[in-house]
Formats: sequence, C-alpha cells, structure tokens
Amino acid sequence: MDYTISKETAFPTVTLHLKKGEQIQLERGAMIAHNGQVRLEGHMNSNGKKGLGGVLSALGRSVTSGESFFITTATGETDNGQLLIAPANPGAIRELHTDGTTQWRLNTSAYLASDEGTGYQMVRQKLSGAFFGGTGGLFVMETQGTGTFLVSGYADIISVELQGNDEYVVDNSNVVAWSQNLDYNIEVAGGTLGFKTGEGLVNHFKGTGTILIQTRSIEGLANLLLPYMPDNSSNN
Repeated sequence: MDYTISKETAFPTVTLHLKKGEQIQLERGAMIAHNGQVRLEGHMNSNGKKGLGGVLSALGRSVTSGESFFITTATGETDNGQLLIAPANPGAIRELHTDGTTQWRLNTSAYLASDEGTGYQMVRQKLSGAFFGGTGGLFVMETQGTGTFLVSGYADIISVELQGNDEYVVDNSNVVAWSQNLDYNIEVAGGTLGFKTGEGLVNHFKGTGTILIQTRSIEGLANLLLPYMPDNSSNN
C-alpha cells in the first residue's frame, strides 16, 4: 500500500496512490475524493462467503460487532490512481503491519483500510466485555495475512510497549488495537460495575506486545453532551 497521511492537523486524511489493478479495501463511507482513475465497488462484508451464507455473515457481523454491512473496494484503473480517504472519527490515523508472526486485534470503529494480501476474522470477546463494554461489542477484528492496515482513533493515539510480564490497564472505551499475542481480560475497574471509582470496564493486558490507545472516547463525548440533549419525553 502506497499512501501519505497529512500532517500538522487534528483531522488527518490519507491519500492512497494506486497502480493499475491494485486493490484496497475501505471502510464504507471513508472516500472523500479521487482523481477519476479509481473504480469504487461496494460489496457485502461477508469475508469471502457467497450466497445466503455471505448475506448472513455480513448481517451477523454488522449486528454483533458494529461493522458495516457493506465494504468498499477501490481498484486503480491506471498507474496514477489517487484516492483521498478519512475516518468518521475526528482524530489520528496509524498504520499496522502484519505478517506471519505479527497480527493485531482491533476494536469497533478502528478499521479504516487495508491492502490486498490481508484479511480478518471476527473473534468473540468474553461475555462480560461484550455485554457491558463501550467498544468491541460481541466481537473484535483479528487481522490476517501480510500487508498494511490503517486504523483511526478519536483525538490522538499513543502507543504503549509491554515486555515480558509487564501489565497495563486501559479503559475499555479507549483501546484502539493491541498485539494479538498479548493476554488480556476485561474487568470491572473497581466496586460494583465501577460505581466506587467512577470508572467502568477496563482491559487488563499482560505480556509482550503493543497497545494503541486513543486519548479520548466517543462514549465519553456522548456522556458529556447527554445533559444538553432534548428530552422527548417532556413533549408527550
């Protein structure tokens, strides 16, 4: 994948440079513009399944994990294709490299794009995290293959490196991605569902690997704005 990420801005964009026949998968709605030398096609997010099985797979992924029912494939029609994309999140964009030994898990809304040679499967989370968690839903995305993934987060994204038996605790709504080989558990921060500490669920990581953390959360923004939202019940 040949691309450039705009710098010195709080709202970065990605310019993808496509050669003839090269294909990139995009999160639905990520396209901003292109130079007329790129073909865009929407298809079910079925992870390769066809027929009714593909429909059910796409529907199940959309309902349980928050993924789009459709995904977009961009194909270069000449060697000079250019495509401008951006995430729905107002925030940072990072690249993740995958190969035979390095794979990642991504939380809801983190996925932006990936090149040919990569894929992913949905992995069921622990029930406690799936039921109460602010991100990830019932499933998280587990990358496959060799290539590059682009992920996004709300506000900035910081990287934490763990070595050996290192441990690290991150609020569940702030986790963007983590190395697949890390051990993790979704736990209550403290008290009963965090009522004593004011926090909710956290991801408790242990081992050797990398954690990408977004410095703000959409859930936190929604809670901040909630008191200012109209109360429809008052009109009944």
